Amino acid sequence: MSLAVASSAFQSEGPIPSVYTCEGKDLSPPLSWTDPPAGTKSFALISDDPDAPMGTWVHWVLYNLPPATRQLAEAFPTDAKLQDGARQGTTDFGRVGYGGPCPPSGTHRYFFKLYALDAMLDLKPGATKADLEAAMQGHIVARAELMGTYKRQGR
Repeated sequence: MSLAVASSAFQSEGPIPSVYTCEGKDLSPPLSWTDPPAGTKSFALISDDPDAPMGTWVHWVLYNLPPATRQLAEAFPTDAKLQDGARQGTTDFGRVGYGGPCPPSGTHRYFFKLYALDAMLDLKPGATKADLEAAMQGHIVARAELMGTYKRQGR
């Protein structure tokens, strides 16, 4: 079964508006997705930049989103544990919650990878991308991806 993720703020493979970056308000962009396969018990989201000079840079780690969730509003809270039970992990910025694009030079690609899982994950708030990827092994029932680009002004 397929799953699709999109944003009302930018088109797939298009530029991410600066309000969602370090040059703007560093808000998370709005995201929405289609109905997942039957048996989905939670969603997880990883956002990262594979073009970073030191290797892939992690911008957002979010997991245990309830299965009825179909969207994330702009400016999603940065709390480690949310009221609906969802949890956020630690990014490569060293903090919990979304951290927007901030490439040192050139145009970078930013991937928003959504996973439909057949389980809630036994991960504490603040988990890393590696922790999440390990916990998701054998539980991914569908996956979707949205990619946007960003280049800092004057760089």
